[in-house]
Order: sequence, then structure tokens, then C-alpha cells
Amino acid sequence: MSLKAKITEDMKAAMRAKDAPRLSAIRLLLAAMKQREVDERIELADGDILAIIEKMLKQRRDSVTQYEAGGRQDLADVEKFEIGVLSEYMPQQLSEAEVAAEVAAAVAAAGAKGMQDMGKVMAVLKPKLAGRADMARVSSLVKARLGS
Repeated sequence: MSLKAKITEDMKAAMRAKDAPRLSAIRLLLAAMKQREVDERIELADGDILAIIEKMLKQRRDSVTQYEAGGRQDLADVEKFEIGVLSEYMPQQLSEAEVAAEVAAAVAAAGAKGMQDMGKVMAVLKPKLAGRADMARVSSLVKARLGS
């Protein structure tokens, strides 16, 4: 089953269960997917959907930080719930050791010598780790490896 079909089925299940918060979060995702399909006149593949989910997760994490700093725990809780729903569609996250091994392999594959080669290393890692690791964390690992 494609990711898009799974999301649609989950929306129907949430409707049947009358689970309004979950339904709302899934509808936000479907709206973002539909918007991209209409804007770019394409049919989204699973990779495209994962990129949309990743972007939405990042936005919600930023919102949680802002809401908690502003003392709005009620809004932060809503965002955290949406993060939980969206995270269900992401592939299994890699462990710290697995990410470090991928970084080491990419540095060797790209023949990177220093910080000027960071773009090459990230170009190798991005398709492999998209959706399976936090790319900001990957970037900091690459910087640490190339900086030494």
C-alpha cells in the first residue's frame, strides 16, 4: 500500500472513530499533499510525501518551542499531538551509531578532505538518510568529522 493510500485510510478510520484531533492532524497532512500536487501538477511519490511530513514535523517542533517559551502549554500540547500523528508515517529512525557509520562511509566515498567538501558529503547522505535521521544532526556530525 502506498503511503498516500495509508494516510487516506487512516483518515477514514479516524472519521469512523470520531477521533477529531487525529482527524484534524491527518487532514492537515492531506491538504499539504494536495496543495503540492496542484501547485506542481504532479502525482506525489512516497519520497515526496516523506519530505512534506519532515517539513511539517520541523514546523511543529519549532512551534512547540515558541509556545512553551510563551507560556502557552495548551497550544504546545496540540502541536505535540500532531507531531505524534505525523511521526507514525515516517520510517524507523536510525540510531546514533548507524548515522555515524553512514557519515563515515559517505566521507570516504566522496573522498572528502576538509570543510570545503561538506556539500559533496551531504549530497551523498541526503538521499540515503532522508526521513530516517535528523539532517541537522547529520550535518553537525559531518562538520565534526571534516573539521578534525
